[in-house]
Amino acid sequence: MKHKRLLIATIIFFLLINTTYFWQGKLGMFVMVTSLLLIVSFIVLTVLLLRQIYISIKEKLIDKQRLIVIAILALTLAIPFFFPGGLINFEKFESESILIAQREGAANCLTTLKLKANKKFNERTVCFGITEITGTYNLKGDTIFFDYDSPSRQENESYKFAIIKNSDPNNKKHKGDLVRFKNNSDTTGIALWIIKNELTK
Repeated sequence: MKHKRLLIATIIFFLLINTTYFWQGKLGMFVMVTSLLLIVSFIVLTVLLLRQIYISIKEKLIDKQRLIVIAILALTLAIPFFFPGGLINFEKFESESILIAQREGAANCLTTLKLKANKKFNERTVCFGITEITGTYNLKGDTIFFDYDSPSRQENESYKFAIIKNSDPNNKKHKGDLVRFKNNSDTTGIALWIIKNELTK
């Protein structure tokens, strides 16, 4: 079949764009390299699309295979514009997030913690790369205890438990603070701003 290599490249690009939900958070700092490669791939495929259109016009649109390739390539390249996260929002298939808390640090680094209704949690940090950490949690009274799935998580980065502190009633942006502690001797803790809280409903 004509244009076989171009079609294969297009399919690979399509699959990578539409499965970022599954692999993006596992690359850490390397996600920047992958993103750069995807951008370069997008540019190259765009140039190839324009070339195919030019050739097709010169042929007076008589090559049906070329027209099919042009259609497939054009649709694939349109996806990042209209669906940056891919055609399917896979998060909709997960358990509902009943608590969401965030914190913005230096250099616009953002940490988002989501507690799910099925007692699982997901922590996503975007900071010169993307890191995702998962685990389970257990609520005892006003304290949330965490159990990490990732054995490779460094001890000084993990949090053993957290407590919820109510915010100022005049604060319209946040519904309180989720203060996480590394261990029982940690008296300071790190606070995340709660933007959704249905944990006690």
